[in-house]
Amino acid sequence: MRVDNPRTDRPRPFRFADLRRGGGDAAAELLAGLLAARAAILPKYFYDELGSRLFAAICCLPEYSLTRSEAHLFARRGGEIAEAAGRGRLLIDLGAGDCGKAAGLFPLLAPAGYAALDISADFLRAALGRLRQRFPDLPIAGAAIDFTHSLDLPEDLLAPASAPQLWFYPGSSIGNFAPEAARAFLARIARACSAAPAGGALLIGVDLVKDKAVLDAAYDDALGVTAAFNLNVLNHANRLLPADFDVADWRHVAFFDPAASRVEMHLEARREVTVKLAGQARRFAAGERIHTEDSYKWTAEGFAALLEAAGLPKQRRWLAEEGGFALFLAAPA
Repeated sequence: MRVDNPRTDRPRPFRFADLRRGGGDAAAELLAGLLAARAAILPKYFYDELGSRLFAAICCLPEYSLTRSEAHLFARRGGEIAEAAGRGRLLIDLGAGDCGKAAGLFPLLAPAGYAALDISADFLRAALGRLRQRFPDLPIAGAAIDFTHSLDLPEDLLAPASAPQLWFYPGSSIGNFAPEAARAFLARIARACSAAPAGGALLIGVDLVKDKAVLDAAYDDALGVTAAFNLNVLNHANRLLPADFDVADWRHVAFFDPAASRVEMHLEARREVTVKLAGQARRFAAGERIHTEDSYKWTAEGFAALLEAAGLPKQRRWLAEEGGFALFLAAPA
């Protein structure tokens, strides 16, 4: 496999499929959440093109140590992780974003193919175009998909089919699932691994419980990048519904709840405001909140038990030196 070898002739195209549900489904889901007694927007709606770029910026912030911890762990233990995971696999990247994390592992993993999944079609397509220039001979495919609903992928995206699969879910996105929902999602991955012609495994990152002040700062940084990321979901809702949210009427709220072991993010109305929502209207009182995200934090032992309950009992784990992040390699029995 030729890697990281850009060339001037036109690279072969990559396969791409838009597997998202229709815009009407997204609008209905948004509307139901915003009209609920306790208004909510699901965190997947953070990721329009601007939201994806803002999240990439969050990963560079000094308060957000998770990305650095993960990078240091791969730098220090990458060879060991690759040896355990196995080289020459089909790498399936969940929530690929700019594909940077996966691409950084290509020299270690020497994948037989790469399939990137993300909810933001335009952002992912552009990222795969850049990746194709760097890796002209690697089988590359992408799908715009809400994989929280379905992991059913066309066979032509999973090439080569003869290669064992390595599902890759880095960062801490598994924390966006409540514990039972996380178990159900991981169980779907376990079934996909078992059903793959050559078998499969999961390499997943998890943010671990740490001091409240550290987590509060990570989700409410001094530069306000996370606040912009949170507020931008209203712009996305305006386009999808349509609606007439004015982001100036709202402020970002984030805090760690130790009893629930999760960070909560909300948007709080600065004043009483009435918002038009797809032909309907909702009044928000001053101080009323829209819930936008939960990010659950785990202990390493608790997450290992979750993986086992989901049907992934064969495990290896690697802990960051500072103890705030872990990588797990897990597979069905």
